[in-house]
Amino acid sequence: EQCLLGCLMLDKNALIKVVDFVGAADFYKDTHKEIYQSMVDLFTKMEPIDIISVSTKLKEKGFLEQVGGSSYLTNLINSVPTATHVANYAKIVREKKVLRDLIEASHEIGLEAFDESQDVDMLLDKAEKRVFSISQKSLSQTFVPLKDILGEAFERIEQLSQNQSLYRGVPTGFKQLDNKLSGLQ
Repeated sequence: EQCLLGCLMLDKNALIKVVDFVGAADFYKDTHKEIYQSMVDLFTKMEPIDIISVSTKLKEKGFLEQVGGSSYLTNLINSVPTATHVANYAKIVREKKVLRDLIEASHEIGLEAFDESQDVDMLLDKAEKRVFSISQKSLSQTFVPLKDILGEAFERIEQLSQNQSLYRGVPTGFKQLDNKLSGLQ
């Protein structure tokens, strides 16, 4: 967490790389949550993210002394030599959050399992929902540069236009339906 926060203050573009899949709630320490949220607040206002702006933002919110003051922010920056590994640090923070969520969910599931008055099917359904919600939160959207996939898309469109027997989707076996739907999408 410290390395990630240090990287974010070292490189003005580092937050862009991680803001889509790391949130303040992903941090374990409350002080780190506040620091990160302050950085995100600065980012949304298109203000620079550096030690001065972050400490000013924390001071405005009344959290500067609570997080350890400007000296702690300086230590965060000094904890990393470069911001090149920001994505790796963010991935570690995110994975640790998922593990903490799994531990919490398993603890709650274990406690509920000892309650014999509940229906077993309902318990299984609750447990499944908890684990599924954790897995849904942990999915990250990865963006691909358009130039990397555009050529592939044009080739596919060209194939479809040249060969009328090919469908965009999966053929159903019903020729008239496939012609209207271009296969199941």
